Amino acid sequence: MRLLFWRPRPVPVLELHGILAARPGALNIQTLGPLIDRAVAAAAAGPGRVLVLDIQSPGGSPVQSDLIATRLCRRAAERKVRLIAVIGEVGASGGYWLACAADEIVANAMSVVGSIGVVGGGFGVPAVLARLGIERRLYTAGANKARLDPFSPERPQDAAFLRALLDDLHARFKDWVRTRRAGRLRADEAALFDGGWMLGARAAEVGLIDRLDDLDGVLHAIGGAKARPYVVRPRRRGWLARLPRMLAAELAAAIEESGLPRL
Repeated sequence: MRLLFWRPRPVPVLELHGILAARPGALNIQTLGPLIDRAVAAAAAGPGRVLVLDIQSPGGSPVQSDLIATRLCRRAAERKVRLIAVIGEVGASGGYWLACAADEIVANAMSVVGSIGVVGGGFGVPAVLARLGIERRLYTAGANKARLDPFSPERPQDAAFLRALLDDLHARFKDWVRTRRAGRLRADEAALFDGGWMLGARAAEVGLIDRLDDLDGVLHAIGGAKARPYVVRPRRRGWLARLPRMLAAELAAAIEESGLPRL
């Protein structure tokens, strides 16, 4: 006679690995939206009604950061699910934005955490064109349609425009962290929000994370010593099949995003 032993339900884990960007292969709401819904639904039926966010991201698009984090918070509230973010190697900038969607954030003592800031810029090559004897011909309808054009000399009003845009995005990032980490930040905001990053041990001291732990420890705390993960992640094809598309996407993205602000 075969005996059946009780096995604990797997703990749902949503994998958030990579750069945040709208392009295929990156973390974005188009790919992750349905996965978030599935992971939260699994957590609502799982042990402790907890969804673990496995975060490995250096950041990227502020829009995608906000869309994904908002979807996580909304679905978790609807299904009464608690979110625990586990930062591995890096949860910085947009990656930390995602972590702040969780009710609790943990990281390794040497994880890269924070980088609460915004960066934007590009290159200017009008002197190179002049040296090569190339004449730039640009026609626009609208005085600012070619704002920040890399082939034209930079205008003071364009630099001021970009600075104001970055400041606005930075203010929204800071407000998000203040809201999600309310009552837990234990350092001067000037030091926390200057765009610099820190190790997980320091992040625990200043309140950017709640405690030090890893994915295995969190899973065992939720589901016991025999806990196993139910991982929800984007589907990936083999790297050989993806290589031509990856190279084309990276080239297109580099051109498209060269002057866009990013976290």
